[in-house]
Amino acid sequence: MAGHSQFSNIMHRKGRQDKLRSKMFSKFSKEITVAAKSGLPDPDMNPRLRLAIQNAKSQSMPKDNIERAIKKAVGGDAESYDEIRYEGYGPGGVAVIVEALTDNRNRTASTVRSTFSKNGGALGETGSVGFMFDRVGEITYDAEAGDADTLMDAAIEAGAEDCQSDENGHTIICAFEDMNEVSTALEKALGEPKSVNPIWKPQNNVPVDAEKGATLMKLIETLEDDDDVQNVYANFEMSEEVMAQLSAED
Repeated sequence: MAGHSQFSNIMHRKGRQDKLRSKMFSKFSKEITVAAKSGLPDPDMNPRLRLAIQNAKSQSMPKDNIERAIKKAVGGDAESYDEIRYEGYGPGGVAVIVEALTDNRNRTASTVRSTFSKNGGALGETGSVGFMFDRVGEITYDAEAGDADTLMDAAIEAGAEDCQSDENGHTIICAFEDMNEVSTALEKALGEPKSVNPIWKPQNNVPVDAEKGATLMKLIETLEDDDDVQNVYANFEMSEEVMAQLSAED
């Protein structure tokens, strides 16, 4: 996950968290509503809804907002959202996957295509880059959850495949189909995780320099700012020098 985590670190240093947070709650609400409509509106009986609520709570989304999103689904007055995955290439041949929830496929497709073309990339067909990624579960914990050895031991015991730790926290990877079981076991051992999500994990990463990296960051940033886009994944990696250079830029 070098690409995704490095992007998050750069954006954090650039102070974009407040801007992203303002859009975060609406994206959580949309996911909660879709999850509630796709199954029972009871989180104890609907794993997707349970994860959506848990992730919203981890980012301090108010309880009223969560309940309102569920009621929209139950009341039948919620918009009908389509789940769409877009795939394409960014600058330097970096593979990009975009997950969207939209009530207007034409609008979203047009916007995503335009964003790719304006930022040195090209939108491809579904499946054009998906084979370069694995569908896995990602469970994250804050650094305060424990040291690297403690988290690794807990991850192995819970049946996870990997655990990566740094000063920003811990990222645990498990098989997609084991996500619920592993996260439940980890919660008993370590407490409630910061987030639990199915993700697209790159099999290999493409090195990018500062010039292409700056354009790639703009591409991903613009995609993430779109209200229809839920998640963006890319298979890139940067050196510490390039990351420092991009972090210092306005």
